[in-house]
Amino acid sequence: MTHRLLLLLIVGLTLSLPSQAVETLRVLTWPGYADSDLVKAFEKKYEVRVEVSFVSSDDVLRQKISANQGGDFDVFAANTAEMQHYMAQKLVLPLRLANIPNTANQLPRFRHASSIPGITQLGEVYAVPYTYSEMGLIFDRKQFAQAPTSLAAMWDPKYKGRVLAFDTSSHNFSIASLLLDGKPFQIEDKKFKNVVNHLIALRRNVLTFYALPEESVELFLNHSVALMFANYGTQQLKLLRDAGADVGYVIPTEGALAWLDCWAITRGVKNKNLAERWINYMLDKKVSSELTRRQGLSNTIEADSATRDTDKIIWLEPVEDDKRRAALWGHIISGDLPGRF
Repeated sequence: MTHRLLLLLIVGLTLSLPSQAVETLRVLTWPGYADSDLVKAFEKKYEVRVEVSFVSSDDVLRQKISANQGGDFDVFAANTAEMQHYMAQKLVLPLRLANIPNTANQLPRFRHASSIPGITQLGEVYAVPYTYSEMGLIFDRKQFAQAPTSLAAMWDPKYKGRVLAFDTSSHNFSIASLLLDGKPFQIEDKKFKNVVNHLIALRRNVLTFYALPEESVELFLNHSVALMFANYGTQQLKLLRDAGADVGYVIPTEGALAWLDCWAITRGVKNKNLAERWINYMLDKKVSSELTRRQGLSNTIEADSATRDTDKIIWLEPVEDDKRRAALWGHIISGDLPGRF
């Protein structure tokens, strides 16, 4: 009896002990960059768990990475203009490219990190390019006899209540300044009032400001939207066409802001080797090809035959005062009148 009780006690204690924890990689990224089946393939290959969180704007991304000094995530995706902020705040770590061998398969324009503004510092590489797109205009062919040519169409009262814009501070100030013949990323103090007034006029003309690409598609289809500022570029174009929408896509005459998203590793990373494996996996030709096939976005491995050399593309740069833009945008989006801020 004693031996039996002892055996039962040992079995009970054994069962109560926690099993060996599976290592977790914490990924913060944009919709479409980490589909569940691709994530599962990575988990199986390295016998780990991947916890993916999505963001809807650069403002949200900053909040999440800045919280806890980057300790809440291991690896994340950000555009080159934003990377300069994370590098300046020392929230990211330099990468060991020897641990990311798939960078050797990237197109020449992406292999030379020193030629890409915003991803290197003192000879160290802090981010690896992953995907890119310009932010054009998507329009409903049934509501436009001719394709729109200017950003000004977003302000046209003819389309009041049928325009979709993106909910972000930085890009909206940039396109408003661009439309007013100003510099998109370095707005002069004396011109801020005019830009703010122009954004208030935009707020009054739009149906709403969307955050996620899927949200924009639902709004476009269900509310007879005529025109949309495509923050996610050709990704949104593909989603709409896949849904059966008869839409066109144009680069406005003023030019189109364009982003180059990269993978980077936070200062609070738990396992840098694993994070670098994730980046290398994302640059695998098959995985990058799936990004293009599924999302309609260009990848850095394959040449984009649809690239139009004649289009006026304006690569994102750091802005004059991101905090000021964010604060002003908060007032604008909430409906405050100019005199209150």
